[in-house]
Amino acid sequence: MFQWRNIIKGMMMGISDLIPGVSGGTIALVLGIYQSLIAAINGLLSKKWKEHVLFLIPLMLGIVLALLTVSHLVEWLLVEYPQPTFFFFLGLIIGIIPTLLKDINYKQTFTSKHYLILGLGAILVAATFFVKEDQLAEIMTQLVWSDYLLLFFGGWLASSAMILPGISGSFVFLLLGVYPTVINALSTLNLAVIITVGMGVVIGLIITSKVVTVLFKKYRTATYALMIGFIIGSIVVIYPGISEDFTLLILSLFAFVVGGLIAYLLSYIESKNTVSPQ
Repeated sequence: MFQWRNIIKGMMMGISDLIPGVSGGTIALVLGIYQSLIAAINGLLSKKWKEHVLFLIPLMLGIVLALLTVSHLVEWLLVEYPQPTFFFFLGLIIGIIPTLLKDINYKQTFTSKHYLILGLGAILVAATFFVKEDQLAEIMTQLVWSDYLLLFFGGWLASSAMILPGISGSFVFLLLGVYPTVINALSTLNLAVIITVGMGVVIGLIITSKVVTVLFKKYRTATYALMIGFIIGSIVVIYPGISEDFTLLILSLFAFVVGGLIAYLLSYIESKNTVSPQ
């Protein structure tokens, strides 16, 4: 079903994917649409494809709007107010963890194996902290076919990361050395680069969504444990440190609280509209 409010949710996912360390999958969890998103992507090739397309259209529209219009604002915030911006996302991310633990009823379902999986997931994502943005590659100019191939597979891998909570698609672009090129393409509307990366993203989303669906069906508790671990690990990556500027510290704490409250309110609203998984 087409829902206009999903445009706003799509914009929030799009904004998060612009920021290295912040996952669109995590934001989808915060917004309470993660499993619906996975189901819709999987259903594109089913007989009910029209129903799934109607769900995805406003989300995709919101993501595209965010990428094309909010990218400049996000870039400005990261330059002028990086600490409050990251603390806001920290609030969102930490605020969703209790809901996920409650959804899976971890006190009854988690065993030592699941805590181990959670820990390994957290360590895996936290380790990406050692990749710094000051190691950014140059913006690609005079692109040849091998560059387009790299951008295509970059989009493929990044979309796979985007759909997994705790793993940032932007971070994958950083690892591959194409992050500046992709961001520049969005800012300058370089259609050749945008279309190439976009094709990789679409294919990656379809394949990864099927893998995630199988994992949820066969290893539900372990999958939850891994995703919660990913999210906990992303806290280390996103944490910007504490500024000695008292005003900036207060602003950051305020942004953190606002992010946490938004996560709580969204979880509360979704719990009233959906049945928690058993």
